[in-house]
Amino acid sequence: MSNKTAVIGFLGTTLDNGFNDKRWQRWRPTVSLALHDDLLVDELHILYSTRDKRLFKIVVDDVARVSPQTQVIGHHVTLSSPWDFADVYAELYDFVAGFNFNAQTDYLLHLTTGTHVAQICWFLLVEAGFIPANFIQTSPCPRPDQADPQGRYQIIDLDVSRYDSLRARFEAEKAQHWQTLQANLVTQNAAYQQLISNIEKVATRSTAPILLMGATGAGKSQLASQIYAIKKAKSDNATQSKYALDNFVEVNCATLRGDTAMSVLFGHVKGAFTGAAANREGLLKSADGGLLFLDEIGELGLDEQAMLLTALEEQRFYPLGSDTSIEVSFQLMAGTNKDLRQAVTNGEFRADLFARLNTWTFFLPSLKDRLEDLPANIDYELARLGSEQQQQYRFEPNARQRYEDFAMSSEATWQGNFRDLTASMIRLTTLADSKVIRVVDVQAEIERLTKLWSSSAVIQSKNSLSNTKSESRFDSDLMEQNSDKVLAQYLDEEMLATIDPFEAIQLAYVIEVCISHKNQAIAGRYLYANSRDKLKSPNDSDRLRKYLMKFGLKFDELG
Repeated sequence: MSNKTAVIGFLGTTLDNGFNDKRWQRWRPTVSLALHDDLLVDELHILYSTRDKRLFKIVVDDVARVSPQTQVIGHHVTLSSPWDFADVYAELYDFVAGFNFNAQTDYLLHLTTGTHVAQICWFLLVEAGFIPANFIQTSPCPRPDQADPQGRYQIIDLDVSRYDSLRARFEAEKAQHWQTLQANLVTQNAAYQQLISNIEKVATRSTAPILLMGATGAGKSQLASQIYAIKKAKSDNATQSKYALDNFVEVNCATLRGDTAMSVLFGHVKGAFTGAAANREGLLKSADGGLLFLDEIGELGLDEQAMLLTALEEQRFYPLGSDTSIEVSFQLMAGTNKDLRQAVTNGEFRADLFARLNTWTFFLPSLKDRLEDLPANIDYELARLGSEQQQQYRFEPNARQRYEDFAMSSEATWQGNFRDLTASMIRLTTLADSKVIRVVDVQAEIERLTKLWSSSAVIQSKNSLSNTKSESRFDSDLMEQNSDKVLAQYLDEEMLATIDPFEAIQLAYVIEVCISHKNQAIAGRYLYANSRDKLKSPNDSDRLRKYLMKFGLKFDELG
């Protein structure tokens, strides 16, 4: 069964006018909508003012005469001036907010009637996602000497993918004129406004390292790219060489493990190690003359930290296997969800590198610390997703209120910060029928988020393993419940059948320890903390490697 078709538009006080039978000898835009055999209008919504009540009644009767199946519905509007933008937009916004859009109806906005101001307002409301509609334009017969009350119509396709060249031009011009972080900032949080203001000053006045600290999903990576944008704009417009800026290179240090970390960052020469079949430049060299953003720098190994410090202080480094240094000059920006001060105390991060990074350190607030900015970020995500997918998404008013009430309550922990919000909006827009997010959709999403955060809390509790002996006790009850599930991910059925229950619990525990530590050496030190001193030549990493090999496992394959 096909959807119904509904048209919404203003009563044309001039073009729709006519109080005698001669009106049938000319084209009238609203009545013409009901005269096309290939356009069946089920509902015709007409906006009109009190002074045009008589004309509205005539149009209703005329539409009923030519298209009895079309239901005409009038909507009274009050406009002090149809040319006052604020007045017209406010009136149309109120109309749309109270309109019950039906998922089984296709909506068309009639652009021919109404002032140019009204047409602009229709466009803005559709673009903002408040109206799930396309546009319809009607026009008279091109031969004015021929009486043709039907005229012509055209449905305007709003698929913005057809206008990629215009969108690319707009984005380029926007980037050219965008100069400040605050210009791209929508926030009601005074502390965050001041933070961004300070970052902007540093970004435009200093070439010293910048350290962004904050929880996962707080927006460190996005802010880093915005900082680069304003520094690049200053570089392009400046004559001083110290402001020259080339590439922006970004790497997540959490993805660099083992021997590959050195090669990725500093490069290598051919034959430096097994598999090095050709020279590799490395990311530090790629960032020469530009800005290098090392996200999650707290995950970087101590050896890599030492080489990075040398590159910063001496502006040179040695690729793996090379006796020839490479000179580089780049600005470093780093991000981390760890407290590097504590990491220094624990011996996990070099104090000298932290001192070098700590010239400009900014702590980004979590989403829970900026709840007043939730509505604006919801609107941003709706607009962003709509632009990417060429759709118009919107909430029903009650659904929007339900979502915001939950999102700003103590029930919403937002453990993943803005990443959780982005993922939530993706799910809502994907699952919504006719691109309208309803109360039932919101309730289902609230249940998903609650379950997700509850599961994450359990996982975090299980993985909050410490290197202290006081926290090394074995929780047998928990592991007994969880061992089968853990082992099923890594062992085949034949291997599982040969493992005793006690050994299964132990192996599952070892696997979870490995997953929760960034390399095999640290995991080994944790697991063999008490027996290490009893061995003549302790090698925790090798002991762990051999234990895993008994079951056909490797550390790098876990996780």
